[in-house]
Amino acid sequence: MGDVKTAAFFDLDKTVIAKSSALAFRGPMFRAGLLSRRALLKFAIAQTLYVLFGADHHQMERVREALLTLVRGWDRAELEKLVGEALEDVVAPLVFSEALFLIDEHHREGHQVYIISSSPTEIVRPLAAYLGIDNVIATQVGVGEDGKFTGELDFYAYGPGKAEAVRRLAESEGIDLSASFAYSDSFTDLPLLSAVGNPTVVNPDRELRKHAEEAGWPNLEFRLPVNLRTRLAEIPKPSPIVSGALAAAVAAAVVAIVLLRGRAKRA
Repeated sequence: MGDVKTAAFFDLDKTVIAKSSALAFRGPMFRAGLLSRRALLKFAIAQTLYVLFGADHHQMERVREALLTLVRGWDRAELEKLVGEALEDVVAPLVFSEALFLIDEHHREGHQVYIISSSPTEIVRPLAAYLGIDNVIATQVGVGEDGKFTGELDFYAYGPGKAEAVRRLAESEGIDLSASFAYSDSFTDLPLLSAVGNPTVVNPDRELRKHAEEAGWPNLEFRLPVNLRTRLAEIPKPSPIVSGALAAAVAAAVVAIVLLRGRAKRA
């Protein structure tokens, strides 16, 4: 057995990016003929409600059933290609700068970084690669011999499923979960957060915020999506409003990094 490893597990939606990854691609899916106008409208409403109020267990189950029904018959390779081609337009403006700082710091510390999401692998994998993250744990929808989705669920990366996947990964890869990190905004990810020694809540919903306060977990607020197509260093004279927002983002990231290093030393 090799050296024991440390990992950092990042939930995706409202933790690394500002919206739901699965719903964010509704535009490209519509233009590709995968969505009807009615389905497009439903996706837009669902996205708005998710951003404003988050998603509880009941809502997540409804989204899961709707997505499985919707993708039945879609070509897996075509969907992943569509997502990859749309990343610049769809995801680039949604990424939290604070999350990028934190992900980069984990890489610098030599930690394995994972994106873990209930969205389908075909959406999460190219998105994670775009962010420079190779490791992904995501929902797996069944695929037939013809390469098309069957509408059946092989693995659902949600709730206890995330924690179970992380434990299996730790056993196979030699990851020390007691020294590892997890970040999420949702109370539904409590099993994941509880599976590691260093849980942190990010933009938490009301239930998770309350639990974090009672448990003494760090609470971070990520508020500044940054367009990855525009390097911050290349902006010549940002306005005072932008400068203030950026300063706040950097400050939040620095706090996160201090917490990271402090907990790593105590481990």
